[in-house]
Amino acid sequence: MTTPLILADPETARDALTFVARAARAGDEGVRLQADGGILAMTAAALAPQSLFDATPTILAMRIVRADPELRCDIVIDELTATDDARALALPDTGRSPAWAGVAPPRGGWAPSGTLGADVIAQRAQWGISAVAHGSPAGAGEDAVRSLRAAIWGEPDEDLLGLPRGIAFAAHAFGFISGAELVPVTTSGRWTRLAFARGHVLSRGPAAVGLTAVRSTGTAG
Repeated sequence: MTTPLILADPETARDALTFVARAARAGDEGVRLQADGGILAMTAAALAPQSLFDATPTILAMRIVRADPELRCDIVIDELTATDDARALALPDTGRSPAWAGVAPPRGGWAPSGTLGADVIAQRAQWGISAVAHGSPAGAGEDAVRSLRAAIWGEPDEDLLGLPRGIAFAAHAFGFISGAELVPVTTSGRWTRLAFARGHVLSRGPAAVGLTAVRSTGTAG
């Protein structure tokens, strides 16, 4: 990946660097870059299941910025690096293929389902952060911490219209919460989207687990 990522202006390039840095702090799942027609969509997984039986919901953060009209790409990267050109960012030599990047939200069919106050979202994010911190004893293993995070962030929250609390974590981690904003909530199939002024949070809900019930094919004797 030697071709640089050309953004609309230096401010947009700094915006992209900030998003990638926040994604690295939120997790280690990379950032998907999709560019076409002068638009770059940057998507990262704030939360994602790590296995078939992991009940963690898939919660994505997305930011859309302006890019060079000639830019075309669809890659997942770990980092972006500033260059001598303030509009250009250097891509790494190799990309990634995380599982979450194969589960794309729908492009259409979104219907209004309510609104949420940014202040409420911020409060629930802080509650969850505190719960994770206090629920992780010293020396807790990686699996134990992951299970705790899944339980806290994956739990439906009545203050968030019954959505998983992880939507608040994503909004906080990616810097989308600002002021007294009233955030529109829309749904399309299994997906829910929160449209902040600074970006979008998308939730697909928990991974399906368990076995399919066996149907009888004969008659009772």
